[in-house]
Amino acid sequence: MEDTRDLAERTPRSERKRRDSFGMFDGYDSCSEDSTSTSSSEDSEDEVVPSIPASLPIIKNNGQVYTYPDGKAGMATCEMCGMIGVRDAFYSKTKRFCSVSCSRSYSSNSKKASILARLQGKPPTKKAKVLQKQPLMAKLAAYAQYQASQQNQAKSKAVVTAESFDWGKYICSNNVVGAPVSCFKHAPMGTSWGDIEEGVRIEVPNSDISLPTKVYWIAEIVKLAGFKALLRYEGFDSDTSKDFWCNLCTPEVHPVGWCASNGKPLVPPKSIQHKYSNWIVFLVKRLTGAKTLPPDFNTKVHENMQFPFKKLMRVEVVDKNYLCRTRVALVEQVIGGRLRLVYEESQDSTDDFWCHMYSPLIHNIGWSRSIGHRFKRSDFTKRTEGQVDAPEQLFQKVKDVDQTGDWFKDGMKLEAIDPLNLSAICVATVKKVLADGYLMIGIDGSEAVDGSDWFCYHGTSPSIFPVGFCEINSIELTPPRGYTKLPFKWFDYLRETSSVAAPVRLFNKEVPNHGFRQGMKLEAVDLMEPRLVCVATVTRIVHRLLRIHFDGWEDEYDQWVDCESPDLYPVGWCQLTGYQLQPPASQNNREMSHSLPKQKKKAQQYKGQKKKRKIPVGRRPFSQAGRRSSFSGDEEQTPPLSHAQGPRRPRTSLRQNYNSETLLRMKEEAAEVDEFTFSQGTSDQESNGSGSYCIKQEP
Repeated sequence: MEDTRDLAERTPRSERKRRDSFGMFDGYDSCSEDSTSTSSSEDSEDEVVPSIPASLPIIKNNGQVYTYPDGKAGMATCEMCGMIGVRDAFYSKTKRFCSVSCSRSYSSNSKKASILARLQGKPPTKKAKVLQKQPLMAKLAAYAQYQASQQNQAKSKAVVTAESFDWGKYICSNNVVGAPVSCFKHAPMGTSWGDIEEGVRIEVPNSDISLPTKVYWIAEIVKLAGFKALLRYEGFDSDTSKDFWCNLCTPEVHPVGWCASNGKPLVPPKSIQHKYSNWIVFLVKRLTGAKTLPPDFNTKVHENMQFPFKKLMRVEVVDKNYLCRTRVALVEQVIGGRLRLVYEESQDSTDDFWCHMYSPLIHNIGWSRSIGHRFKRSDFTKRTEGQVDAPEQLFQKVKDVDQTGDWFKDGMKLEAIDPLNLSAICVATVKKVLADGYLMIGIDGSEAVDGSDWFCYHGTSPSIFPVGFCEINSIELTPPRGYTKLPFKWFDYLRETSSVAAPVRLFNKEVPNHGFRQGMKLEAVDLMEPRLVCVATVTRIVHRLLRIHFDGWEDEYDQWVDCESPDLYPVGWCQLTGYQLQPPASQNNREMSHSLPKQKKKAQQYKGQKKKRKIPVGRRPFSQAGRRSSFSGDEEQTPPLSHAQGPRRPRTSLRQNYNSETLLRMKEEAAEVDEFTFSQGTSDQESNGSGSYCIKQEP
């Protein structure tokens, strides 16, 4: 104690003033009315507390103590001796002191010694006859009973928690890691996550307590997985019995000091409440040099959960029935930045399409006309009140390119991810060069004669690659259907088809420091059924290309996606936004999907990319409950069931089905004037020799 007093005397006055601003402990053991004395701020300069690291947020309380919510009733703490008692029994109108002697001592500049005694656990030097000294838990229990009675009188909004997959149990049982939030720039807090890491301290509700109201305690982040964190209450040391998982973006998570500034009590867990005689000294020791959340963390979370797209905005989006063209659609729903788009001609709003607002599949009205892309003209002329074209600035921008010089030419060969089978990278051809750097690509050996299954990629798209990319990176290249000269050799194929490879320099070679590692867990959209977000794993990384595996499913359902794809999300994204997460498929469900008899094939719909995924019986993708509340506080309607759910059918050739059925429907619509194209000049097929990708000729 003498050492502490000596430290206080040697500490400069200005530094002591800064330290005194740390008000966490007032929130722990003070429940009295805010001081109205003009001398409070002056006397606070004389307070002395142990050194608080500058890295922690500073809570300025100006020497005041905290009250009950109504500021009038309940218990209070003497500003002089620290005794806790019934507020009405305290001295003076302001109820700041337990006795006349405390009031006079406070005025005679003896507060310094008393405050130091409180922090050191000394008994008070003065006692009021009206007070009975009780254990801390008994005092807090009285306070909790009062607060509970007040809360029961007020009507609180009921929060319906969404049924969700238990990420915490899954991560711990499999000893895996989740991809950091900073890997997902498009996700909430993706660019504001900062230095949140293991070892950071936060204030969270204390669940290990038998009080009728909510109290808080400080916890340490033991493990991070996306938005989810494994927490351990301070005081448990290496004891893991009370560890729990929590989404850090929930409103119940706060930086250290929040309780002090908001008058919320910090109460140690019941399991360890008798472990230390003075919790204040313990906390000061443990928090020295520790980090906590930024003071505006909750504000940033709220801001990041606001999205610019609104209901009834009109956009152009790829036609899921004919991926070679676009259609007009209306924004029907926005969940976490994901849009449910209903095609304009839909009569009952069931003809819909899901994608992220940064998806390359959606564009502003007029985009197709401007670049020469095929577009299905709508016969729908009546607009609903409130419909408006989405502003152009809301859409993701593409890199400007110079098409006047050396650029892609019709007929050039390349390798591309098949949008009807995202697990395959195929031999492909540039079918048409559009404006603004866009290309129409066709998969060799599979494209329809009329080009109905061509798809649009930008010249800088990370989904197209130069000839030889797969061979160099040990990726299996899917040869043209019907090509019998195996193993496939690009040199022979180019010679046989009298074609040239697109120059390597035209492709996007930028590889960002994305932060993904093999084995990381995340939540990923099944682009074959894009309304579903599933538990997934990064199984391979090739530069900026990620191989995504859906946990519980066979490898044939894997997808190649870009590291910056807006269809990838951190662990806990579904819980944060109120979206339903699809858990891993069980062995029984997988066996059932293969044992069911084959049914007559229906017309295949292009659901964004890849072939259609069916969900096992018993694993409905979305709850029938209707609306649920997300952590942002907004009610979000879960994506509806678009059709009866059956087991995922065995893999068949989606592209083969698509070609025959799409061609038939396109011929049936040929008599109708429902689409138009715009030419953007001609493009020759000259061989540019030295610009071609060079492949070593084998003897």
